[in-house]
Parts: sequence; structure tokens; C-alpha cells
Amino acid sequence: MRTIAVVNQKGGCGKTTVSINLASALADIGQKVLLVDMDPQSHCAVGLAVPEDQIEQSIYDVLISTSRNEPIRLTEVLWQISDKLELAPASLDLSAFEQQMIGITDRECCLKDALNEIKSDYDYVVIDCPPAVSLLTFNALRAADEVIVPVETGYFALHGLSRQLETLSILCRRCSQHVDVRVLASMYDIRTKMAREILADLRSHFSEKMFKTVVSFNTKIKEASSFGQPISEYDPASKGQKDFHSLAEEVLGSQSQQQRHDFVNSLTDQLESISATADELLRTTRPPVTTVPVPEIPQPVLKLPVDEFTPTEEVAQAVTEIPEIEIQEAPKPRRDTAAKLSDYYGVTQKGDAVVFVTLYPRAENVQIAGDFNNWQPEYATMQKVGESGIWQTEMNLFPGRYRYRLVVDGQWQQDPYNELTELNPFGGFNSVIDVK
Repeated sequence: MRTIAVVNQKGGCGKTTVSINLASALADIGQKVLLVDMDPQSHCAVGLAVPEDQIEQSIYDVLISTSRNEPIRLTEVLWQISDKLELAPASLDLSAFEQQMIGITDRECCLKDALNEIKSDYDYVVIDCPPAVSLLTFNALRAADEVIVPVETGYFALHGLSRQLETLSILCRRCSQHVDVRVLASMYDIRTKMAREILADLRSHFSEKMFKTVVSFNTKIKEASSFGQPISEYDPASKGQKDFHSLAEEVLGSQSQQQRHDFVNSLTDQLESISATADELLRTTRPPVTTVPVPEIPQPVLKLPVDEFTPTEEVAQAVTEIPEIEIQEAPKPRRDTAAKLSDYYGVTQKGDAVVFVTLYPRAENVQIAGDFNNWQPEYATMQKVGESGIWQTEMNLFPGRYRYRLVVDGQWQQDPYNELTELNPFGGFNSVIDVK
């Protein structure tokens, strides 16, 4: 049984889409596949039309059952999706998993132990991980022998990749894990010059550490998710289906475990090599953001700061044990690409002012709603800069932590260019800024 974790700390890079459609594509080829949802948002169930109100037990119940001396087998919570595909659904209870497991020995091995009981029943296990560094993520990585890191073909996705590699390195050094790490370019829009240049840079620097398959931006894939179907069922003739079929074939045709170990002896070796190139891609100086006049907004309301995320005991212990790594210089990226990409930052602080910059070429109106304007977007309309699709505004905010969301043509969403997020009461994510 091969266990694949789909991991990236950055939200909005298509982890759940990749997980669902890769699992479905492997099943279509004839492999027996188990899809495990480790994200409290439970989007795998939504994307496969599993009614939430009928999920009586989830992967959460399996993970905590041993600590309660009432073991629940993984087979007791599974949903049959097709002849070759089954789902272990998640639930909102997963958000309390870390707190429930405080003081429990080997709590990072709960998922691994559960999968060991059914390892003879499946050819593949695909694990959809949450977009955060948490005990859930460490459970998934501890159980995996392969990792796929989906990377959106945008500049800020490189930051997410670099941070994810650091997390994987912590896990590797803590438990001497041997896994195969590969990068998958996703949400690729061939129509934009920026996406083409980023993909060329990724392939140039990561070469054999990347999948040859590229998952293109495809509206059919989004439509399929909204109807609760994998793309193979919703539109078998679509470009999205061809991409995921190609990815599944590439996963099946990958090198044997022994060949992989001959090529790279451990996750540490891979991470040091990939990290060097990821850091080099990011090693550019960002030019100052040019601001434009914006309408006056009401004086922001000062909110009490939200507590910072406290790393788990495992993360803290692992960090203290990590020796410094000497990273060799990698070839420098094309500076013209880096210079263009650096224009699209999400949030920067200039003195007492906070500058928000985003990119929505097709939008007619972009607003910001957050703690600083009582979540009323009409008080913070961003200004479009020329015809480039860049939107920008500047605010004077008191020091503290603020949560916010963008409102693009009436649609509320998190800031795709700000990696700092936190779960909101509605199951989505708010973007977060810390004003000094």
C-alpha cells in the first residue's frame, strides 16, 4: 500500500481538488483507493456529495478512540464512493483533536496506526491535509511514504512551498522519516505570461523533483466540485480529466521504492536540495509599492489582539533539535520574472500605514471588510491601478492584530496573497495582519 499526503500550508492551492481527483483517477485505472480527509472543513465529503448530516462517525472518532480505550476501526467510518474508491470523511470535531490529545503518548502516530490495520485492503491511500502546521498535519506526514506539494503558479505560492519544506524538514529530523517529496504545478493558466514564466522557472530549478504533469486552471473542475463529483464523472472529456489521468499514470509509473532510495536516501537530502532552490527563487529585493489616493474611511476600531498560534510540543521540540543546514548556491532565477512578480504583494506596512495590494484583472470592484471597519466593505473600496488588474489601498491602523476578507464583485474570500490566516466560525478562513 502506498500512502500519499497532499500537503501545503498555503490555502487556496488546490489541495482538496488534487486529493479528490487523484484518488478518483487512480480508482478509474483499477487501483483500490482510500481517500482520508484530515481537514476539519470536511471539503472532501462536500466534493463527493456525501451528506454532512448523515456522517455519524468520522476520522476524528478513529483517531481519538484508542486514547479513550474504545478502539474504532477505520472500516467503521468509511463511505463507498465507487467500486474502487472509499472515503474516510472529516468533521468539524477535528479542530479539537490537538487539545483532546494533550498528554497522550505517540499522538502523532494515530493515523499511521489506523492505516496499518487496513494496509492489505488498498493499493493507495491519499490524505488531504489541512492548510496549517498542526498535530493533524504531523499525523498525515508521519503516516505517509510519499508527499505531493501542490504549488499554484504564482509568486506567493513559492513562499508557501519554502515554508512547507521547512515543516517537512522538522518532521524528518524528529522521526527519521523516509518519504518521496515531489512538487505539482497546479491551477496553471496558460493564457497568462506570468504563469508561463513561473512554470518555466519551477521546472528549471526543481527539474526531476517536479511532476511532468501540470494541472491547468479549469472551470469544469470547479463545476464538478459544486455538483459533488470528481471530474472523471462530471466531464470525462474535459482537459481537467486528462490532467488528472496523466498525473495518476505518472504516480503509477514512478520509480520503485528501492530506486527512489538509491536516488535520494532520505527526506532530509531532498529537502535540503529543494529548499536551496526555493530560497534562491525568493532571494530578490521587493521594490516599494506606489500608492494611489483613496477615499477617506472611518477611523478604525481598535480590537483586542488575538492570541498568536502556539506551536505544538512536537514542533517546539523538533525545532530545538534541528542543526543548521549549509545550503549550496543554486542558479539564480531570471530577474525579469522576479521583478514582475514582486509587484503583487498582499500586505505591507510602510511606517504608520498598511498597504493592501492584490491582483484581479477581471474584477469590476474590490473591497476590504475586517475588524478595522466593523466588517463593512463599503467603507474600504480598493482603487484599480491602470489597466494591469492591480488593486490597491492604504489604511492607517493602530498596532494590533486584525482579521479581514476581500469582497470581489460581491464575493467574500480570503486574501490569496496573504499566507497568514485563521479559521472563522463559518468554516472558511480570514486573512490576518499584525500591525506593529
